[in-house]
Amino acid sequence: MKSLLMKLCRLLCLILTLPLYLMEITGMYGMYKRLFPLLAYNITFSYNDKMHETKRDLFRNVGTFANSDGALRLLEIGCGSGANFKFYPCGCTVICTDPNPHFEKYLQMSMDANKHLTFDTFIVVSGEAMEEVEDESVDVVVCTLVLCSVTNVQRVLQEVRRILKTGGAFYFLEHVVSDPSSCTYFLQHVFEPLWYYLGDGCMITRATWKDLEAAGFSELHLKHVEAPEVTRMIRPHIMGYSIK
Repeated sequence: MKSLLMKLCRLLCLILTLPLYLMEITGMYGMYKRLFPLLAYNITFSYNDKMHETKRDLFRNVGTFANSDGALRLLEIGCGSGANFKFYPCGCTVICTDPNPHFEKYLQMSMDANKHLTFDTFIVVSGEAMEEVEDESVDVVVCTLVLCSVTNVQRVLQEVRRILKTGGAFYFLEHVVSDPSSCTYFLQHVFEPLWYYLGDGCMITRATWKDLEAAGFSELHLKHVEAPEVTRMIRPHIMGYSIK
């Protein structure tokens, strides 16, 4: 009965989002992609406040993957407005990638505010196709709140493994689908069609930990956490790092 109710409610939500679907297939949704970076930039401050300790814990050992000379080359997939910059170790070189070019203005503001880092370049590219980045050219890859909106998670992880040096690390922090017995699981499946458009392609029912387990890293350090004080539908998170 619960499953049937969930499907019926999701169908209703799909019907309500039909105008947004029509905007997408006619190209009108592109206007929202121009607005989304501004929304994401403002949301970042609230999210970082609530997740400060979590992010600090996640990135606490990034510096251990530096070269013998102390240099650390880090690439962030889906960097957005640079929400993670303040958590990176002093002196590391950062390469930024994002498929949305309209983030650049806000990205520059974050760069200006984080003088402890050296910024290499901003590449407008999707995580599935980072051909501009050479094989085994970076020590660390970071991806936070991004795998929820990519087209092919496994393809992104293949690209991560390609560009990482042997012994390098992939850091992740992602919201994921909740336990099937929870009310959150019900809400996620009902409202995902609407969330997809409001979140610029964000899917809230992905079991991303399964993709990470199947990606072929030599080590996987992963834990499930509940994000404090964030919207209920994206409260379940996974965090950790994998070693190539």
